[in-house]
Amino acid sequence: MITYEGTDRRVQDIDHGDHLCLAFTDDAEQRRVVTAYLTSGLHRGERVMHFADRLTPQEVLAWLTVSGTDPRPALEKGQLVVTTADDSYLAAGPFDADGMVAALQQEVRKSLAAGYTGFRVSGEMGWALRQVSGADRLADYETKVSQVFAGQRASAVCQYDARRFTPDQLDHLHGCHPGAVEPEPLYHDSTLRIVPSFRGGRCSLRVVGSVDHRTTGALADALETALAWPGDIQVDMQALEFIDLSGVRVLARAAARLEGDRRLHVVELAPLLCQVIGMVGFDETPALVVTAQEVLA
Repeated sequence: MITYEGTDRRVQDIDHGDHLCLAFTDDAEQRRVVTAYLTSGLHRGERVMHFADRLTPQEVLAWLTVSGTDPRPALEKGQLVVTTADDSYLAAGPFDADGMVAALQQEVRKSLAAGYTGFRVSGEMGWALRQVSGADRLADYETKVSQVFAGQRASAVCQYDARRFTPDQLDHLHGCHPGAVEPEPLYHDSTLRIVPSFRGGRCSLRVVGSVDHRTTGALADALETALAWPGDIQVDMQALEFIDLSGVRVLARAAARLEGDRRLHVVELAPLLCQVIGMVGFDETPALVVTAQEVLA
């Protein structure tokens, strides 16, 4: 199996050749990304398909309507197709990974031959959690889609509900995609971005920029959101440029609120900042685990 180093990409930046994973933790995030992805394709003159599973096709179409895009003209001329997982992934009964890849290749050819500027597809992948024959080949299918769509006028977004898939499953399937859809930032200004992401199959906070007295409140609010997630919390500090004492104190206080054996993992923190945490004694907070960046010799 090919494992990718993947990068996050905003939904508005998705382009031809992309095959991205969307791991979401709430319905609003799924709705935002799927609506933007489908409507963008229609406005670009692409042919668009969506395969629903937990949702119904009618619910997905209602998202488009509420967003200001009337789906009826696109449906009538065949530019838009919204159907179910049972009528797409499972049309043959068991899941046929190779057959589904071939079907997508055919849809790409048909779309371009019909004069569309490209083809895009999105599907809910929760059907794989049923007792479906062939579902064990899902990772193989995802890898092949990446290979087929690379360099083509086609794109795909595969939707995984992180409340239903285990962290190990998400980590494995995320690795079959060249990248992921970046969730909406929890905070964004000229000096700081705090973005949910998936690391090791678990929802994480990615902190980019600087945390000081002006933005410690934003960090505290983001951690408050993260406290509601199941399991341990990860805060990715690889892109952190600076954090002052008040920001470190916010991390320690959030860790102190965790119950049971839950932990707050601050990862990829600059070694010097790790030393600062040790000097002020915050590393003695039992639930706070700090991991430094590796320093290349």
